[in-house]
Amino acid sequence: MSTIFLVLLLLIIFVIYNTFIIVEMREEVILERLGKYHETLKPGFHFVVPFIDRVAYRQEMREQVIDVPHQKCITKDNIEVDVDGLVYLKVMDAYKASYGINDYAMASINLAQTTMRSEVGKITLDDTFSERDAMNEAIVRELDKASNPWGIKVMRYEIKDIQPSQDIVLTMEKQMEAEREKRAEIVESSGERDARINVSEGERQGAILMSEGERQKRINEAKGQAEEMELLATATANGIERVAEAIAKPGGSLAVKMRLTEQFIDELGTVIDGANVSVLPVEAANLKTFFEGAAEVSGGFNSKP
Repeated sequence: MSTIFLVLLLLIIFVIYNTFIIVEMREEVILERLGKYHETLKPGFHFVVPFIDRVAYRQEMREQVIDVPHQKCITKDNIEVDVDGLVYLKVMDAYKASYGINDYAMASINLAQTTMRSEVGKITLDDTFSERDAMNEAIVRELDKASNPWGIKVMRYEIKDIQPSQDIVLTMEKQMEAEREKRAEIVESSGERDARINVSEGERQGAILMSEGERQKRINEAKGQAEEMELLATATANGIERVAEAIAKPGGSLAVKMRLTEQFIDELGTVIDGANVSVLPVEAANLKTFFEGAAEVSGGFNSKP
């Protein structure tokens, strides 16, 4: 009797346990009745019919991160690279995710790998490092287009790593080293060129300044000479003017003649004293006394009223 009671108690507990279901906030539940889709249960507490209704699928409604394994890809320039990534997706329709495809996660991984091989084959090795964003966007477009019937929304795709083969890595390192040496040589030659340009520019500026100084010096000297000549000319003109004024006075003409006579006699005496050959008699030098006496006599006459 106790055994039957225990069995009935267990049966009642089993029926009660299968009469209600609790759906968590992060998921949705696909409920089937007699093997057919009945409804999609949202988060909360739900009653079901025991032995008739059953939970067929529980779909995660949060955004999921799926790791895309490494795969070998061939670039446009026939270089083999190892590429892996991450795909971020979210179930938008639990019904389609349950009945539209068997395993949407595996399908997304395979589709991401196929699309990645296609995109890498369109670009060269150098572009694979600089065109990551473009490749990510292209993969998202292809995945989103294919996953729409599955009730899946591909949020984004991120390439984790692009790793060329070891031989290619060594070749790239040598290339980068050569590029660095080339840039260093260019910088050094540019520095030397700039130094030569600066030196020549300094020499040119120095020559220009020196020539400017010489030119200014000559200008100043010319101005000084011109001013000196102007002053001499002015003084000479003033002297001549005064002489003319003196000549114009009474007795001025005779005084000039007498002055000229004296200069002539002085110069004649100097020539005779310094000459080895006598051109004129020595007594001619006494003419000075004669002319002086004549001048005095003449002066006496002029002084009479």
